[in-house]
Amino acid sequence: MRSLIHPLFVFVLVKSTVSSNSDLITAVTDLIHCLKFPVHVSVLSCWTEEEKLQFWKGIGGTTAVQFPIADQRKLPWNDRNQHQYLLVIDASCPRSKQLLRSAGQLLYYRVKWIVINQKKSNCGKFTKYFEELPVYISNEIYYVCEENGARGYTIKQVFRHSLATGLIDETFGYWNRGIIIKLQNSTSAAVRRRNLNHFKLRASIVITHNETLKHLEDYREKHVDTITKKNYFLTKYLIQDLNATIQFSFVNSWGYRNKETGKFSGMIGELQNNQADLGGTALFLTADRIKEIDYLSMTTPTRAKFIFRSPKLSFTDNVFLLPFSGTVWLCIISYIVLSAILLLTIMKVELRCTNVRYGNTDSRLNLMDTVLNMFGTSCQQGSYLEPKSLPAKCLILLSLIILMFLYASYSANIVALIQSPSNKIRTLEDLLNSRLETGAEDTVYNKYYFMHETEPVRRAIYEHKMKTRDGSGSKFITLDKGVEKVRRGLYAFHVELGVCYKLISETYQEDEKCGLQEIEYLNIIDPYYAVRKNSSFRELVRLSLFKLREFGIQGREHSMLYTRKPTCSGGSSFIPVSMVDVRPALTLLAWGFGIAGGLLVAETVWTRIRKRNIQLDLVSGAIFK
Repeated sequence: MRSLIHPLFVFVLVKSTVSSNSDLITAVTDLIHCLKFPVHVSVLSCWTEEEKLQFWKGIGGTTAVQFPIADQRKLPWNDRNQHQYLLVIDASCPRSKQLLRSAGQLLYYRVKWIVINQKKSNCGKFTKYFEELPVYISNEIYYVCEENGARGYTIKQVFRHSLATGLIDETFGYWNRGIIIKLQNSTSAAVRRRNLNHFKLRASIVITHNETLKHLEDYREKHVDTITKKNYFLTKYLIQDLNATIQFSFVNSWGYRNKETGKFSGMIGELQNNQADLGGTALFLTADRIKEIDYLSMTTPTRAKFIFRSPKLSFTDNVFLLPFSGTVWLCIISYIVLSAILLLTIMKVELRCTNVRYGNTDSRLNLMDTVLNMFGTSCQQGSYLEPKSLPAKCLILLSLIILMFLYASYSANIVALIQSPSNKIRTLEDLLNSRLETGAEDTVYNKYYFMHETEPVRRAIYEHKMKTRDGSGSKFITLDKGVEKVRRGLYAFHVELGVCYKLISETYQEDEKCGLQEIEYLNIIDPYYAVRKNSSFRELVRLSLFKLREFGIQGREHSMLYTRKPTCSGGSSFIPVSMVDVRPALTLLAWGFGIAGGLLVAETVWTRIRKRNIQLDLVSGAIFK
């Protein structure tokens, strides 16, 4: 039975008192039942055996109860189930204040508390007990006290916005003779305490261009620091929802770890050093940042990817082989060979059985001649062997008709393929092995991720395509230059999508918007809004951000600032033939010239050697005679 209960420890430091304090113990156990916590109780106290037995009976037999030694090391500092803990402490104990001070963030983050005082239970005096403690707004501290003129006990909660502000009381309910009258409609502190009463929050904003400060709210220059502008609006709406005020600070980077000091710079550095409460610019989620900040909500559904225009098909494939499938090519070759064999057979039979003669070719007619003849016919070059008999004429005529249709289909396909874009570059490996040049927008996060990437393919892209010979980062260029290079073609630019598409929509012709492709490099999820680690405002901010998304405010700001991928509505313009398109043909021609020249040289050398051998044979024969 014990294994079915989640561990929820109750740390209790109490003194032995008279039996009249048994009502206070009963009020605590009733409050635990009212809160509906599945608890595993640990009583850390100087109770008598009778009081321990009473507490155990009040909790219930289905819950395990332990009585370990009171020690601050017993607090759930690193337990993953901190949210299941309930700590009950008696303020009348000598070490109670010291224990609460040493609790630190456990007072206001995840862990729940019940505080009692068996000596001074007056509510007015009891509240002063918390004046020096960090009982921040996210805490779940219940204290049981007595109000003047009231029967039973009053159950209250106390919180403050910061150590510089005063304490605020909330009445949870009343206990009298085993009955709790609950006054709060919501048990969540983040829902009840949404009104911050103009408390000033601090937000850190990342500005990478100085001109951004002039256009934070006018929706101009939307392609510059777009993610900053969107989250700036969301932060202002968030502040309005919480009825707070805001103080912005501006930094020039999101923040990256210094390997020597281990500290972060930029916005994360301000959150880490308690100089800011909110990370006012969304940032990417990385393993080293999780330990320093709390990610709350995905506010900016945008990615940074490589964008490029699809190159011509001839850039990635040999268009001279694409018109026909492998089966068709095999059939064509087979037809040429079979036709050559049949033509050779017909001509041989004619030479033996008829009076038909083919001039000087009669004595040296062979298969190679007929194959070359049929190959020339298939290329619409005619036949150098003139057919003289009816069977040979029929064969040549049939071959011309069949190969004419193949030649027309082949030529038409070549023209169409030269105008077609290629879809062969789909992955980072394809991009690495392609002849596309690459570059990236000159931003802090682009430089950081490219330089610190360890995955082999991504690292190779940076080493071979991004880094120049002198090791400088000249491939990191401005947005305008990168978009213009993409327009010219054969260039992949790593940039934030919405920002790039805005400039593309304004500067490209309609036909130039066709064939845009994307390849993801960073391999990370969308940016998140963040706050200081274990911040007391964490839940309030998270719930407000969810409201902004559900009510459509986040989507509205996204549509106002980000541009979707432009649609291809203008068709494609005529693309002139370039050297890339005819390169396979020129390569074949060069190989043909080379082979022909090599054979010519070989034949010349062989002829000379043969003549010299004949002359030597004649000379040696004359000598022997």
